[in-house]
Parts: sequence; structure tokens; C-alpha cells
Amino acid sequence: MKKGIHPDYRPVVFRDPGANVAFLTRSTMTSDKTIEWEDGNTYPMVDVDVSSASHPFYTGRSRVLDTAGRVERFNQRYGRN
Repeated sequence: MKKGIHPDYRPVVFRDPGANVAFLTRSTMTSDKTIEWEDGNTYPMVDVDVSSASHPFYTGRSRVLDTAGRVERFNQRYGRN
């Protein structure tokens, strides 16, 4: 690979403030915010809106839609007579 054209790949903390969860992983994301992690080191911190701790699919709080009723209404309106 060419030198100097790739972004810096380093440890970054991603935080989901809605679920009060943070996790440390490696990324090329940059941030002005920093956080002192459990190991005593300081890492850049990126806030995310949704993570696996707050997403309805992963938490089991997802809603099941009544698709059968919608299909019947569609057929009544647009016609399978």
C-alpha cells in the first residue's frame, strides 16, 4: 500500500447516550471529544444515535405490523374482484 494516503486506524470509543452504553473498538473516525477509558488511557469519543443496545430489533422491543389487514385493504381498493 502507498504511504500517507490512508486514514489513521486507531482505537476509538463509541457512546450511545440514550442507552448509556460505550464500547471501545478500532476505527478511522475522528473526534474532538475524548474520554478516559477503564484501562486508564484517553481515547477519542464519538456519540452515535443508535447502537445494538438501543435499536428495537436487537432489544426485542420491535413492533409487529398487521400486514394481513393491509393486504386485504389494498386488494379491496385496487381490485382483485
